[in-house]
Amino acid sequence: MTAEPTTSTQAPTQIGSAPSTDPAQIQALETAPQGTRIDLLYLDEPQVIAAGMKDMATCIDVMEEVMVLVAQGDYRMAGNSANSHGAQISFPASSPFPTMPVDAPDRRFMAMAAYLGGRFDTAGVKWYGSNVDNREKGLPRSIHMIVLNDKETGAPFAIMSGNLESAYRTAAVPGAAARKLAPENAKVLGIIGPGAMNKSALHSMTVARPSLDTVKIYGRRRITSETFAEYVRENYPQFTTIEIVDSVEGAVRDCDIVSEAVTGLVGSENYPYIDGEWIKPGAFLSLPANLKMDKEYTLSGKARLLCDAKKIYEAWAEEYPAPSHETAFGMIGLYWQDLIDAGELDPERVVNVGDVFAGLAPGREFPEQPVLFSVGGMGVEDVAWGKTVYESAVKMGIGTKLNVWNTPDLA
Repeated sequence: MTAEPTTSTQAPTQIGSAPSTDPAQIQALETAPQGTRIDLLYLDEPQVIAAGMKDMATCIDVMEEVMVLVAQGDYRMAGNSANSHGAQISFPASSPFPTMPVDAPDRRFMAMAAYLGGRFDTAGVKWYGSNVDNREKGLPRSIHMIVLNDKETGAPFAIMSGNLESAYRTAAVPGAAARKLAPENAKVLGIIGPGAMNKSALHSMTVARPSLDTVKIYGRRRITSETFAEYVRENYPQFTTIEIVDSVEGAVRDCDIVSEAVTGLVGSENYPYIDGEWIKPGAFLSLPANLKMDKEYTLSGKARLLCDAKKIYEAWAEEYPAPSHETAFGMIGLYWQDLIDAGELDPERVVNVGDVFAGLAPGREFPEQPVLFSVGGMGVEDVAWGKTVYESAVKMGIGTKLNVWNTPDLA
């Protein structure tokens, strides 16, 4: 396992590595309802860290398992299709109500509900509010909480801080794909968008490919690239070459792995652009954010088109006006779905990464084929990683037990 950044004030805990507490303590922390009494376990951010939230190697293993379950169909999410990303509250451009928020970049509330089967067998929801102006207050753009529920009674058994959970599971999904598909002796990593998302992506890629020793960084503002470069310098000594480049092209050419994570306004005129001719043969591109690419390259078969789950892009395309890549979100997988809906792209060209993990589909169609991996994000990932951290916390005796009721007042 790759070590946590060296500036961390607390060493990461490998999930499952801590000794169990005595049986009485474990029983006291067990949150499944007994009779009519319902208790839950609350975990704040330091507690989820102590319980192993930042154990990227284990998170990568869990996300590979999740992607296989999703490809098999052993899950449910929101919406009539059971594949909706979530339910969102957005705001109008103007309002007659003085206290109502108005539209602004990334101002929204979102509930990402999911059930995941397999050994997880749990329902849950990630609930968060988001406002890009939070950064001016020293806060994350989005603030997340995770709730886990018993699948039979619906009773909550855990509530936990979710920002790190969201960051780590988001990075671990492409980390799992990179472990399978990135060049085995990858040396050069390209970073497009030097923000929080790519900090966790950096961690996942170094776990997937410890051979990385060079990073190229492109940000829309020089200061953010410099800050990210200093973060790499302080926390990842394996990178002996750290280069700030002045274009997206500079962060793509000659790179074995590229992680693009740029958020912003909807509409392809606002998305960063990657020309397929810039991509190194055999490279792996992690694409969890807004991106524009040429139709000709997309349709050419030169690149392998992989995604976390085809059905979530189909659901987005049903929920938003066409073309959804222009009206909803900028993930490249939505662009592929728009082309499929227009009859221009064979749907078989887009492959679920879970089928690759399960050995049901090849990762590449020929050895030097670049892999483009679209990552949309799903509530099932939050359920899986949240449940894993919760189980570790129970073993370690971490958290605060809260009582919902002993006997419900209204039943």
